[in-house]
This record gives sequence, structure tokens and C-alpha cells, in this order.
Amino acid sequence: MANRPVHFIWLLDCSYSMLGEKIGQLNYAIREAIPEMRSVAHDNPAAQLLLRTITFSTTARWHHKDPVPVDDFTWQDVQPDGTTNLGEALQLVAGELRTPPMPERALKPVIALVSDGVPTDDWRAGLKAIEATPWGRKAVRVAIAIGSDADRSVLQEFLANLELRPLDANSPKQLAAAIRWASTAAVKAASQPVAGSTDPTVKAAPYAPPVLADDDDEDDVW
Repeated sequence: MANRPVHFIWLLDCSYSMLGEKIGQLNYAIREAIPEMRSVAHDNPAAQLLLRTITFSTTARWHHKDPVPVDDFTWQDVQPDGTTNLGEALQLVAGELRTPPMPERALKPVIALVSDGVPTDDWRAGLKAIEATPWGRKAVRVAIAIGSDADRSVLQEFLANLELRPLDANSPKQLAAAIRWASTAAVKAASQPVAGSTDPTVKAAPYAPPVLADDDDEDDVW
């Protein structure tokens, strides 16, 4: 069987509030997760894992615009700058979840949102744009809240599933664990076709995100 693409898109908050240790730990966590994503991809030979990244601050932009096979992907560090235009980032994603450019034979895409703050633009319009696409409604969604200032209600609406919760990353250790989980478990969920269905609006059963343990070192908490 020819392999089918799984499009994995990171949505990364790069606003000024991420300045310092947060952005450094985010870059480190994603860089360290890439080998684990390759391992998951190799364990699912019927699926071709393709990675992309969007950053959002005062504007949203593609950090890696073209889908790159995970074996060829090299992480490029992101830098903080400006406000938190999440809605603009969601609009960029929505444009990629139509057919075309999304191929009809693709498996469920993965959208992984990481944020430490509150959106500063019309994020609900962006979310509606994603929901208006069949692939957007079917996507495996993951949300990671960095620190206590992250708007978890926004992340919950992004997940669009009451059985799921945003992952809390209140320390560098928790962020690394959340990124690692999002990079592997979500890909596994996306790589499994829904039995008996070729309709991209059909969703698979919800995956179960972990509860990340609190960090014992108070000095290591954001």
C-alpha cells in the first residue's frame, strides 16, 4: 500500500511574553522531539509524516511553509516578538486544510497549538475558518498551555472536544514532556485511518492526553 501523508503543523506563540527561558526551552523541546517523531513515523510505514511550523506574534507567518518529510526536517529556532495574533495563525492553517492543497488520500492532520498568553486578535474567526473545512473538523488537535497566564479557555475551545484538556506546562520539565507527548501520541492517533471510512469529516476516537506531574523544584517553575 502506498503511504498516505500525515500533515503535522506546529502553531507556536512567539509573543514578547515568551522572551527568555520559555522560548529557549520551547526550541530545545521541539528539537529534542524530532528524533522521537522519526521513530513513530518509522513504526507506521503506511503513513508519511510531513512537518510545518507557524509562528504568531504581532503577525502570523510560516516558519516552515512547505511540508517537509520528518527524516529531512531540521529545526530552526524561533524568536519572540510582539503581541499574540492567534486568529491570523488559525486562518493560515485553515487555508491549508482545504482539498486542494490537502490531498484527498491524506490521513488526519495534526494541529499542535502552544501558547503562554491571551490572543490579541479575533481568534474565534480563525477557529471558525478551520471548522469550515472538512480536514479541520477531522484534525487531531493538541494544546499546550505554558505558565499560569495562558488562556486555557481559548485552548479548550481550540480542542473542540470536552473529553480533552490542554496540557499544562508550568516548568521547563513539563514543557519538554508535553512537547514530547504531542509529537508522538498525536502522530500515532493521526496515522490510524477510521475503519470503514474515507470521509475526511469522520473523526477517530479521542486520544487520552497525560496528566503531567507537578515539578518538585519551585525555582524551576515559570
